[in-house]
Amino acid sequence: MLTQQELLRYNRQILLPDLKLEGQEKLKSGSVLVIGAGGLGSPALYYLTAAGVGRVGMVDFDTVDVSNLQRQILYDTNDVGKSKTGRARERLEGLNGLIKIETHDCLLDSENAMNIISNYDVIIDGSDNLPTRYLVNDACVLLKKILIYGAIFQFEGQVSVFNELHKDGTRGPNYRDLFPEPPPPDMVPSCNVGGVLGVLPGIIGAMQANEAIKVLAGIGTTLNGRLMVFDSLDFTTRYLKLNRNPDNPISGNNPTIHALIDYDEFCNPTHNNGNEIQEISAAAVKKLLDEGTAVQIIDVRETLEYGLVNIGGLNIPLGEIERTISLISRDIPVVVHCKSGGRSRLAIKKLQQDHGFTNLLNLKGGIIQWQKELNLK
Repeated sequence: MLTQQELLRYNRQILLPDLKLEGQEKLKSGSVLVIGAGGLGSPALYYLTAAGVGRVGMVDFDTVDVSNLQRQILYDTNDVGKSKTGRARERLEGLNGLIKIETHDCLLDSENAMNIISNYDVIIDGSDNLPTRYLVNDACVLLKKILIYGAIFQFEGQVSVFNELHKDGTRGPNYRDLFPEPPPPDMVPSCNVGGVLGVLPGIIGAMQANEAIKVLAGIGTTLNGRLMVFDSLDFTTRYLKLNRNPDNPISGNNPTIHALIDYDEFCNPTHNNGNEIQEISAAAVKKLLDEGTAVQIIDVRETLEYGLVNIGGLNIPLGEIERTISLISRDIPVVVHCKSGGRSRLAIKKLQQDHGFTNLLNLKGGIIQWQKELNLK
């Protein structure tokens, strides 16, 4: 039952002939978990909260930095350096105090994903990396949860609804029906490298919220079995039909995945044609530095990112690696890092394969893991 406050607040939705009072009550009794409180998560969280979804959760471990403000509309300049989940919770509770906001201030991984995701009806993936996308998809398939997928890059966005329950008891396609195996890491440039139009995640995140509301309220036709591709430059929309793949390793006729796996290794293998990429932990790097061991640290993030936070390494953005080979030592260990480990792998791969380097180490988890493990900035 809705209270008088709720009847007043949600009046314009209740008037909708397809939603009515019954649909609003379903929203109140429903729950949605948003993975990532960033560019996609910000608008999705705003609209789910405003719509009266009874319990809204979010997972994020990061802090706000100034480069987020171009697209992450939950935050403002005063939030820089603060926890995303903490600031998001305050904003959302200010928007609607009639629902429950839950925060999970952590990195979603194979150890905690099942426990966190199991407590929600619908999951929205607002992540920006392949390991998390596969992790969330597999957890949703194993837990029989509906997943609202979204992705953005530069001027293009994608949305779909995965693993939706059909009337005959079967489930719709999931992410692995679209991408059974991850592409090579260097084929998937991140927004940090390729950029993104700030308004685009607002559009795509709002679409994800729309799909979640339709699922909870039981109205309309979702993007189940369809991938919507939106181009913001020419404002065109295409729909690609998705079918279940009988060879899908987690939901096909003979599934081989029955539990969550090591998604970092799955999506970013540490070997390339026998040319292995060696990794080193943040604690091990700190020990080398404390002992005075000769070691060079190369930070391949963009100059703006380096200026916000760094660990004192030489800043050579990934796109400039080829022009600065002479600055990289061949005689001592060289630790290469970025924000989370993806771009540094690409740099190491290029240096090893094209320039014969044999002394490179990838900082596992990048500067994020450095801060998490050592509480250092």
